[in-house]
Amino acid sequence: MLKQTTANFRPFQFGEEALAASRQVWLASLGAAAVTRDWVQTEASRTFKTLVKEGTVVESRAVSFVGDQLEVSMTRANRAWKHTRQTVETTVKQAADAAVTLANNALPKSLPRIELPIAAKPARAKKAAVKVARAKKAAPKAAPKAVAKVVRTKRAAVKVVAAE
Repeated sequence: MLKQTTANFRPFQFGEEALAASRQVWLASLGAAAVTRDWVQTEASRTFKTLVKEGTVVESRAVSFVGDQLEVSMTRANRAWKHTRQTVETTVKQAADAAVTLANNALPKSLPRIELPIAAKPARAKKAAVKVARAKKAAPKAAPKAVAKVVRTKRAAVKVVAAE
């Protein structure tokens, strides 16, 4: 047969216990706030100052370490730069020396002199320049004024065109 179990289940009592538990949590948080307030007033400033001192020491060590590493890196970079520059200079010098040697071996010691038939042309150019100079001296004085007026007229026309 079936046994009947009677449970002491009282819903009203469960609600009271839940209410009591939440009140205890509330009171515990108020107590924690009070203890924290008291700690802040008495010991927090000393603890904070100690933390600041420790932080300063750690920061100075870090800055020193980074500075040392930066100095080592700069030294290495300068050394690599000098080595690269020396290598490039040596290579270029060797290439230039090889080119000079090749040119000295390939070209004869003295080249034959070649007479160009165009040598008479500069004399003609001199004659033409002399003719132009003589023409400028022989030109009447009124001609430059006429040219100047034409230029001024052209400038005025350009200005009018630009203004429209």
